[in-house]
Amino acid sequence: MDLFLQGHPLGTSFASAQGTEAPISAALPMKIHTTIDAFKGVAKPVLTTGTFDGVHLGHQVILKRLHDVARREGGESVLFTFHPHPRMVLYPQDNDLRLLNTYEEKQRLLEQAGLDHLLVVPFSRDFSRIQALDYVRDILVGQLGVHAMVIGYDHRFGRNREGDIELLRRIADVYDFRVEEIPAQEIDHVKVSSTKIREALLAGQVAKANALLGYPYMLSGVVVKGEQLGRTIGWPTANMGAIDPHKLIPADGVYAITATTRRGPFKGMMSIGVRPTVKENGERTVEAHLFGLEEEIYGEPLTVRLHQRLRDELRFESMEAMKHRIAQDKVESLEALKDIEP
Repeated sequence: MDLFLQGHPLGTSFASAQGTEAPISAALPMKIHTTIDAFKGVAKPVLTTGTFDGVHLGHQVILKRLHDVARREGGESVLFTFHPHPRMVLYPQDNDLRLLNTYEEKQRLLEQAGLDHLLVVPFSRDFSRIQALDYVRDILVGQLGVHAMVIGYDHRFGRNREGDIELLRRIADVYDFRVEEIPAQEIDHVKVSSTKIREALLAGQVAKANALLGYPYMLSGVVVKGEQLGRTIGWPTANMGAIDPHKLIPADGVYAITATTRRGPFKGMMSIGVRPTVKENGERTVEAHLFGLEEEIYGEPLTVRLHQRLRDELRFESMEAMKHRIAQDKVESLEALKDIEP
């Protein structure tokens, strides 16, 4: 599983932000804590930990067990997670990591999954060096008052990933907390990891990625003014800017999408790529055409959900040939989206 049990400089905070919509069943409001010191008054914390990038089906197995144990114990479910992603701190020269969720998207997905408390704190090198036993004794027990831990059978934590479930079992009685293991058969049958999802998206296999996520992959940004070439051929597009620089953008191509704007939900299609027909060596852009949208939405937020990849990005011999193919793309998009509510 894509879990990483390491942490943060104690007492440091970072700002939370508004969430985005997510298609997981609704839950009671989740409380967000951005310092360990702020984590007070929680009855019998039942805790798991990790980056949970994607909040995918494998993560949802853990969250379901966390919820069930918390209710059985008369406690409250807690995810102890980190920002930024640990790899960005431990390997700052590695610029290849792209995330499946922005913080805002992850927050919303976790809330919709029914989590009671999200403890999200900045990650640091100092915290990554804490030995596993010290981490459990001083932080989980001493500061958070953990009542029970719910972890996967293969979870590792602490400096050099030296801690595991066997360590937790040995010390649980000493420090008076319970350990709930999610066994291999419950996790492995899902066969999901954030890495597999990233690989699928980078290959343009959005349907496969969505099946592993349990929801359509999202991109969020703000509509910016482009060169307005689309409107000259009757296909105006909303150019997405301000996309989180760490967010994974799928392979170039044309996709069937649904979209959320301030004007309402829409079906549509989206092109990712360098627009080889209209410009040599162009910059990579993300452009959406929303079916039925007639107003300008410059400066407004836009969230799209990718449902199916229709084709590769193509270089056309003429603008007329491109216009004809875009019309065909719309027909294929509507067919792909016929059973999907925007």
